[in-house]
Amino acid sequence: MPALEDSIRFVKGIGPKKAALFEKLHIRTLRDALETYPRDYEDRTRITRIADLDEDGKYAIRAIVGSEPKTTHIRKGMTLVKCTIFDESGSLHVTYFNNPYAAALLRVGQEYLFYGRVQTNGRMRMLISPQSEKVSPDADHPGRIVPVYPLSAGLTQRDMARVTEAALDAVPGDWPDPLPEVLRARYDLPDAADALAAIHRPQTAQDVTEARRRMVFEELFLLCCGLQQLKERRKADAGLVFSDAALPDFFAALPFSPTGAQRRAIDEIAADCVSGKPMNRLVQGDVGSGKTIVAAALCALAAKSGCQAAFMAPTEILAAQHAETLAPLLERLGISCTLLTGSMSAPQKRAALAAIESGAAQVVIGTHALIQQGVTFHRLGAVVADEQHRFGVAQRAALSAKGQTPHVLVMSATPIPRTLALILYGDLDVSVLDEVPPGRQPVETYAVGENMRRRITAFIDKQIADGGQVYVVCPLVEEGEMHLKSAEQHALDLQKALPQRRVAVLHGRMKSAEKERVMQAFAAGEYDILVATTVIEVGVDVPNANLMVVEDADRFGLSQLHQLRGRVGRGTRQSYCIFFGADKGQTARERLKILCKTNDGFEVARADLAQRGPGDFFGRRQHGLPALHVADPIADLALMQKAREEAEAILLADPTLAGYPELRARVHRMFEERDDEAFN
Repeated sequence: MPALEDSIRFVKGIGPKKAALFEKLHIRTLRDALETYPRDYEDRTRITRIADLDEDGKYAIRAIVGSEPKTTHIRKGMTLVKCTIFDESGSLHVTYFNNPYAAALLRVGQEYLFYGRVQTNGRMRMLISPQSEKVSPDADHPGRIVPVYPLSAGLTQRDMARVTEAALDAVPGDWPDPLPEVLRARYDLPDAADALAAIHRPQTAQDVTEARRRMVFEELFLLCCGLQQLKERRKADAGLVFSDAALPDFFAALPFSPTGAQRRAIDEIAADCVSGKPMNRLVQGDVGSGKTIVAAALCALAAKSGCQAAFMAPTEILAAQHAETLAPLLERLGISCTLLTGSMSAPQKRAALAAIESGAAQVVIGTHALIQQGVTFHRLGAVVADEQHRFGVAQRAALSAKGQTPHVLVMSATPIPRTLALILYGDLDVSVLDEVPPGRQPVETYAVGENMRRRITAFIDKQIADGGQVYVVCPLVEEGEMHLKSAEQHALDLQKALPQRRVAVLHGRMKSAEKERVMQAFAAGEYDILVATTVIEVGVDVPNANLMVVEDADRFGLSQLHQLRGRVGRGTRQSYCIFFGADKGQTARERLKILCKTNDGFEVARADLAQRGPGDFFGRRQHGLPALHVADPIADLALMQKAREEAEAILLADPTLAGYPELRARVHRMFEERDDEAFN
């Protein structure tokens, strides 16, 4: 009897070569195969008569082979095999490309269930390279639900079926279930063994629905249990207690009155800092909602209590910008600021490092250079990480390790619905800045097609003539996509169209120092137009820039476009954003229309998540959560909320899950991938 920990190499038909290909899918053991779920299913139970094939697509057809398959060699390495099939309603041509073996199995006069793509070629309709299985004379309805697994080159669905079949055979009869029985009953969920069998070998479409619902709930429940435990363990740590949580001097030093949302977030931070527990808080706010001032308040609280604060930004440009914004404000309160970046000269670096080690530098602003070995803090009490999605959990932890459990504040300008934020950042408390500071004008946004090119070029010229500056953003060009605008070529075209204007170009292949130089020159007003790839998405403030033009905007996600739009509208003049791509079809037009209707990042994010799903929205898994195999935090948001409530209730009654050994073991296993020290 095979065991789940056995290698898949013992499965019949899987030799060393195939096993190496499976390794690319992270499948080494039968357990790995069991936990690799189908990405889709083919419903071959819905059989269509030949006469009822009304459009191109995939169909299951029960038919008899009417003519002997004939092979034609059309060129070297390419063979076509053709035959006809028929049922009581009509006949259909079948064509196999480079697959003489499948066709050789067909017998004239025998009935088969065919499954494949139907394609119209002129007046003729044909079935392309179908899969087939013989129908026995007494079979009433031979169709079935067929799982479709993710593959890597060299593997077939048949190979996957072999290893999952062996994995299902290895599942013991007493398969442990991590979900408490009370929850299975409450949500009418099948038990673990039945769900596994149904997800890999469903009999009906209903089997798939019920099994997937069970798997999704289980995965989200495990995730929420783990995150809740992390949160509780961190609360159990002793944190620095700041001696003073009052900030009258700080508010008096501000050149404007903070919004209600900013005051609320600052109050929550102040309460955390005197609670005796280490703060782990996410401040989430739209572009321009004033997150930097909230971070400045934490820095001021730390300095008042004799501690240092470290403010980490994702780029040198942004670190320098934060230093320019924060230093004058904090210095009015008698708090010293020091900038530390990788490109500083050796003497500058030595001076900064000495000030940090002695404690003379009360607030240190920099890039990830702050977490390098040579940086020693005197008494680090607070850590701010800007643009959280660009920092891994490990980097945040490395900065925290520079002090004795300092208070940690992470900031994100990616607005996501609060419910989702509470779950995705489940080990953090969440503050939301949902107000825009007064005086900030909405950016007028337009989606246009290529027919508006000349008018937009004239509009660019007019904005510059009126004293403004212009960003033009092009997507990154991949090989084989030369029809897209490349930044360098577009800069040349613009310079030719507007010879009297000063055009600069900025793209990812340039060296860091060169990027810095161009960006700073644009900020200083030495250029009128900056043509760039999305390296400006998180960049320096240029209050004078009041027009953003995005080429091939249909190639960007809505939230990314909203971030780009946030680069303008930072000064006093009316700002504009123009998206090219409205002539790229109805889908592109409708997506871009969303941005024209609203300047609210939360609305945009909601639409973006609904359309693209979280994988694209969050990019690579940088938020540090364990990977989800079946659950989709957007499509399954309602179930996620239920899973979170149930996890909180169970952990309230049993914080260590001592009464649920299987649940506890599975939570640990899930979080092992994340290397979280709290679980080791």
